[in-house]
Amino acid sequence: MIIAVIGNYDPPPHVYTLAEGVGKELGRRGITLVCGGLTGVMEAVCKGSKSENGTTIGILPGGSPHTANEWVDFPVATNMGFARNVAVVSTGQAVIAVGGAFGTLSEIAYALSYGIPVVSLNSWPLTRRGDGLPVGDNYIIADDPVDAVDKAVVAALARTDETQTVAFSEPLPEVPNG
Repeated sequence: MIIAVIGNYDPPPHVYTLAEGVGKELGRRGITLVCGGLTGVMEAVCKGSKSENGTTIGILPGGSPHTANEWVDFPVATNMGFARNVAVVSTGQAVIAVGGAFGTLSEIAYALSYGIPVVSLNSWPLTRRGDGLPVGDNYIIADDPVDAVDKAVVAALARTDETQTVAFSEPLPEVPNG
């Protein structure tokens, strides 16, 4: 199982500690994590995972694998900037959002639009289209790192083959053959 962990590059100390706790719990359970591979929440979650002999993947915005934090096992250089956010969340069977800034918000939006469950740990409070209604069953609130991992695992295991494909609201246009 692969769980994506997202969050900001410059979190306050308490959010860094939460992210490190998420990483430790993922590592203890032998769950591979994927993240953006840089600093802040990404660094903390990788550091926590590696402290428990976990496996980490960093999907990097730039073209050099050498920019990954020291706890990334498998750096993936994309040269895609923020567009790599789609790859980060799409690689996980579920997503855990820890803290976060606008990049995290975009990752949450991508994940939810693709039917990927998101577990929020001290992250964005969301309502659907600003009408005050809950986002839906795929946006799950967690109380602490263990609860976040518990809920992400349950959500990932509940996904069916049908929910693990991208659902577009409109059919894709046909491409003519030459």
